[in-house]
Amino acid sequence: MDAQAKGFVEFAGVEKSYDGRTLAVKHLDLSIARGEFLTFLGPSGSGKTTTLNMLAGFERPTRGTITLDGRSADALPPYERNIGMVFQSYALFPHMTVADNVAFPLSVRKCPKEEIRRRVDKALDMVRLKQFGERSPTQLSGGQQQRVALARALVFEPSLVLMDEPLGALDKKLREHMQIELMQLHEILDVTIVYVTHDQSEALTMSDRVAVFHDGALAQIGTPDALYNEPADPFVASFIGENNTLNGVVERISGGECRVALGDGLHVTALAVGIETEGQRAAVTVRPERIRLVTNGQHDGNCLSATVSGRIYLGDHQRLLGSLGNGQSLTLKLGPDVAAANGDPVMVSWAPADCRAFPMIPADGDGHGAAATEQQRRVS
Repeated sequence: MDAQAKGFVEFAGVEKSYDGRTLAVKHLDLSIARGEFLTFLGPSGSGKTTTLNMLAGFERPTRGTITLDGRSADALPPYERNIGMVFQSYALFPHMTVADNVAFPLSVRKCPKEEIRRRVDKALDMVRLKQFGERSPTQLSGGQQQRVALARALVFEPSLVLMDEPLGALDKKLREHMQIELMQLHEILDVTIVYVTHDQSEALTMSDRVAVFHDGALAQIGTPDALYNEPADPFVASFIGENNTLNGVVERISGGECRVALGDGLHVTALAVGIETEGQRAAVTVRPERIRLVTNGQHDGNCLSATVSGRIYLGDHQRLLGSLGNGQSLTLKLGPDVAAANGDPVMVSWAPADCRAFPMIPADGDGHGAAATEQQRRVS
């Protein structure tokens, strides 16, 4: 992306309330570069689709401003925003042929017939459906229908394409194939794409950057690598990929790290993220693939005794569930040849740099708190 092209889309202090009391989107400041593939990721009700609808013009912000290419979009109706849309439902007209579906945006723009024919042929060829132009959409597979919807969104050469869960209705294999096709089209066309999904693997696979939404707010935005390896809070740590969570109390803070007592004499050292005081309750997160079994007596800094309480063999890897002496659990992702059985005592280890300690979030005002992470995640 061209560094000078930043700010093609700008959200400045944008909020949205449907009832005048509860905010569906809370004070959103967000800049999208021209040609970027940005994904809005989050659970249902997190605000991602509402944000997309405001950008499309289907909803008006309660507060704040949205600009497109330096122009305020506040008063622009959807049809004046030069935006292509792709939906999960495809939204194709069953009474029209494939070619007529793709031509529809050009027809409503009163384009000359010869230009419509040329652009439709080009768009269908781009999605490898040129030979299906005279068919009905109902005669196509789900993946082919989705490609027709994509061709229709691109045929009028929009400056911005918005995609709302476009692959959600497809099976896993076809969805993964379409992800590759979308990435290739984005690279060829250099169009700006804003993509909405709740599928974390889809977001990490396809995006230049990912904006993670939680409870109406932007929790974190960054590259897939940054979000996975450097989550800013417990929610992002748990929502992006799989994570173990160990709860404890901060004993010592030094040099950007902290030592956390887990109970029953167990301790770990982790990167301190937002940890400010000793005695503070903390949630320590560590990825399953970062944990290894100690076999030669040498460990990576953190070393705990555990008992194997579950094992699932998955061909290219296996997952072990290790129960710690304090009642907490860890999931390990290991190679397929590691030998371990239920009931075996093991030593598990990981480096302090591979785990992060976050302040515990109070729950229900009881003072004890709960991290916004998936505590003691099951082997699956």
